[in-house]
Amino acid sequence: MKMCIAEKPSVAKEIARILGANTRRNGYLEGNGYCVTWTFGHLCTLQEPGEYTEKWQKWNMGVLPMIPSKFRIRLIEDEGIKKQFAVIEELVKQAEEVINCGDAGQEGELIQRWVLTKAKCGVPVKRLWISSLTEEAIREGFEKLMDASEFDTLYAAGSARAIGDWLLGMNATRAYTLKYGTGKNVLSIGRVQTPTLALVVERQKAIDNFKPETYWEIRTTYREGVFACQRGRFKQREEAEALMERIRPEELEITGVERKKAMEHPPKLFDLTSLQVECNRKYAFTAENTLKIIQSLYEKKLTTYPRVDTNFLPNDQYPKVPGILKGLEPYKALTAPILEGGKIRKSAKVFNDKKITDHHAIIPTGVFTYDMTPDEKRVYDLVARRFIAVFYPDCEVANTTVTARIGAEDFKATGKQIVDPAWRVVFGTHTDKQNEENVLPLYEKGERGAHAPELLEKQTQPPKYYTEADLLRAMETAGKQVEDEELRDLMKENGIGRPSTRANIIETLFKRQYIRKDKKRILATATGTELIDTIQNGLLKSAELTGQWEKKLRMIEDGSYAVGEFMEELKVMVNELIHHVKYASSKTITVEEQPEKAEKPKKKR
Repeated sequence: MKMCIAEKPSVAKEIARILGANTRRNGYLEGNGYCVTWTFGHLCTLQEPGEYTEKWQKWNMGVLPMIPSKFRIRLIEDEGIKKQFAVIEELVKQAEEVINCGDAGQEGELIQRWVLTKAKCGVPVKRLWISSLTEEAIREGFEKLMDASEFDTLYAAGSARAIGDWLLGMNATRAYTLKYGTGKNVLSIGRVQTPTLALVVERQKAIDNFKPETYWEIRTTYREGVFACQRGRFKQREEAEALMERIRPEELEITGVERKKAMEHPPKLFDLTSLQVECNRKYAFTAENTLKIIQSLYEKKLTTYPRVDTNFLPNDQYPKVPGILKGLEPYKALTAPILEGGKIRKSAKVFNDKKITDHHAIIPTGVFTYDMTPDEKRVYDLVARRFIAVFYPDCEVANTTVTARIGAEDFKATGKQIVDPAWRVVFGTHTDKQNEENVLPLYEKGERGAHAPELLEKQTQPPKYYTEADLLRAMETAGKQVEDEELRDLMKENGIGRPSTRANIIETLFKRQYIRKDKKRILATATGTELIDTIQNGLLKSAELTGQWEKKLRMIEDGSYAVGEFMEELKVMVNELIHHVKYASSKTITVEEQPEKAEKPKKKR
């Protein structure tokens, strides 16, 4: 008998149907030489400190740091989990081969490996590795089952991540709570959560400490075009007014007209973070809500695996594109020009094998149903349109720069015109109004005439509060402000957290009452600010340094960095951290009162 173990009952049911395992049993399905069972996500976790030694049961600064010589796993305390694990354990004993059908990613590998380890699996293990749950993908995956050993480094990275989070979280949380807590609340510290909180606190301090400065700008209108004085900002109103008086009677002369055509590429395909950012900006969805929705669409076979950090597709996906496009029935008017236009566009900005790690970008599967909730329809629409757009031509724009002179002063006007909307039609952003936006009149070099100058009084603006979309981007780039898509893509390996965990990290900060939401703005609470101010250890709250850790975990995953080295770095850091806290000056951090709906702090796990 071959035993298949999936991560969820719904996935197990679909796999069983395709394999012909149609007989329902208690906790599994069987038939055709297979039995198919499931977990409910995490069934196992690392043991609590007190399970390693009695001296770690009580929170005591004297026994810190807690560094087990060997980490052990245990079942999560839940009757349903214990009952299902007993089924898995019995099936493992009877199996001649186990097929790991868990989610094809680091967390999915960790979940299943821990369960099989706990169940003392001693038979050969194969791995089903698929990016969608369509029947075609599952059948193809079973035809190409891989040996479990090919994913040992993936498991090693997941295990190192879990152990690292345990070492830092357990030790730092106990140390800071014992040193600075009131005895009534837990001060939760986390490897990713604390630098994320630091980003919010630092931004808020910059806003609170910001002192606006007044400045003046001179603009003038000539034949409906607005020209800006190239001197920029004036700090003294008198200086600006004096210049205004000098140029007012003078004619404006056009000194140069430059028109450049440019091509704008379609937006990149979605990875999880960019989808969460788009949903937050467009629909105010939280990152956690977006993840739940796209996970549901994946389980309904409508979209591919969602927990990804790449915007690219592998080259072997290209032959499948026509079939996927044909399956997008509601978008027939948009897909028809692609399908009828001969050879479908293949861009290196879409297809690149070197940019693929575990999975490719989030795309539709080509399977479609109207059985979606309103929110699922919104998210699906974003994914579908983004996929369709990458096969459209680049948008052609004309950028115009006009330089002028008034007396001895230089002025400049810029404009942009969409010449051919191309991919923009997919998003409906090709209206006449937008096409005419910022379009300048036709100017000729040497022409001159009267103009209408004006003096604008302005103030410098503080940094903006983080929205959830902004915070996700900041986590992706380790706190650096990066607007350019290609540069941001290069920085992903140094981002903090994984795409699949960032939403949960933000939610944890809300639950710990370290941050709160004011409409779309994210603000630090007094507790969160105090906690960051109290932490003197730079690594604990540095997004950039934590991002370097994330890079090392990715290197473990691809086999270029040893787990042992990473663990030694962790142990050294934990020892230094505890030493510093023990001998630091004391003060008290009190948890701020939150609105009634806010959850009370929970012990860090």
